[in-house]
Amino acid sequence: MARIVIACDKFKGSATASEVAEALRLGIADVLGEDAEVTSVPVADGGDGTTDAALSISFERHTCRVTGPFGRPTEAVYAYDPGRGTAVLEVAEACGLGLIPSSEVGTENADGKDASSSGVGELIAHALDKGARRIILGLGGSATTDGGAGMIAGLGARLLTDSGDEVGPGGAGLKELAAVDLSGLDSRIAEAEIVIASDVTNPLCGGEGAAAVYGPQKGVASADVPDLDDALSRFARLVEGELRVGSGSFAETPGAGAAGGLGFASLAVLGGTMESGADLVLDLVRFDRSVDGADLVITGEGRFDAQTLQGKAPARVAQRAREAGVRTVAICGATELSAAQVRDVGIEEMYALTDVEPDVARCLAEPLPLIRRLGRRIASNME
Repeated sequence: MARIVIACDKFKGSATASEVAEALRLGIADVLGEDAEVTSVPVADGGDGTTDAALSISFERHTCRVTGPFGRPTEAVYAYDPGRGTAVLEVAEACGLGLIPSSEVGTENADGKDASSSGVGELIAHALDKGARRIILGLGGSATTDGGAGMIAGLGARLLTDSGDEVGPGGAGLKELAAVDLSGLDSRIAEAEIVIASDVTNPLCGGEGAAAVYGPQKGVASADVPDLDDALSRFARLVEGELRVGSGSFAETPGAGAAGGLGFASLAVLGGTMESGADLVLDLVRFDRSVDGADLVITGEGRFDAQTLQGKAPARVAQRAREAGVRTVAICGATELSAAQVRDVGIEEMYALTDVEPDVARCLAEPLPLIRRLGRRIASNME
C-alpha cells in the first residue's frame, strides 16, 4: 500500500490548505482506491493559515472580540492547546487587511498610517487569560504600520505626548510621541515564551523598512511615507531608551519591519524570538513524524515564484522530505519557476492547474475540481 502525505499551503483567495488536501485525496482515491494511505498535514509559513494548521491537530478553537485596525470591534479566532499551554495567533485576525470593507479600501476611512494594532494586544491578553504560557505570533497580512505601538498599548504600555495625553492611533499618532512608559505592561508577558513566526527580513525603518516597502500596499500615500518612517524611528528610539539598550538594537534587527513593525515591538517589548514561519508550523504539526516511512509527499500553494524558494512552506516541506529520504511533487495554480529551480529545493515534478485549464479566471474561481484532476494525474504516475 502506497503511503502519501499531503502537506499543502492555501491557494490564497481560492482554497484553504484543508480544502486543497481533500481535493487531492479524492483525486488519488479515484485512481488508487484503498491501495493508498493518505495523510493530510496542512501547513503555512506563519501568515494566514497558521491557525488553521494548529486547529488541524490537537488545538482548540477560541474566539474573542477585539478592536479592529480602524476602531471597529471584530471577532478574532485563535488556537489553543491546554495540554501544551501553547496558543497560536495570527495578527491578521485582529488588524488584518481583510478586516477592511471593500467599499473603504483606498479611501480616507482606511488610510494605513492611521491603522492600529491594539487588537493584537487584546488577542494576546485573551490567550494569557486562558492560561497560555507559550504564544506563537504569526506575522503577516496586517493593515497597520504602527511599529506594534497599538499592540503594546493594548497590553498596558502608555504612549504619551508632551502634555501627558495618549497619542493618537496608528503610525501617524507616533509623530506626537514624547514618552514611552512600559511600567504598566501586563506582567504575564515576562513569564510567557513569545515566538514570532515570520520570514520577512526588513528592518523597522529606512529605505527597506516597514513604511517604505509595505506602507503603500496598506493605503499609505507615497507623500506620507517619509513622515511615517520618521514617526516609527521616533517610536523605536524612545522604546529602546526606555529599555536602556543601544539605538537600533531592535529596530535594525532583520524582521523588525514585519507586519508594519509588529516584529519590532514583539522583539523589543514582548521579548520574543524570531523563527522561520514555515519551519515553526512544520514542527507544530509534527511533519517529520508524518513523513517517516512515506512513499511520496505532495506539497503546494497557489503560486510558485521566486519567494517560494526563499523558505516558504512548499520549499521547506520538500527540503525536509528530502532529508527523510522521501520524494516530493508539488501542485500550484501557476508557476514562474523552471523545473531546474524547483528541483534545487527537492521538488521532482510540478503540476499546475493551468496545465489542465488554461483559463486562469476559472482556476481562481473553481480550483477544487481541477486540483482533484491533478490528484488523479499524480496517482496515475505512481502506478
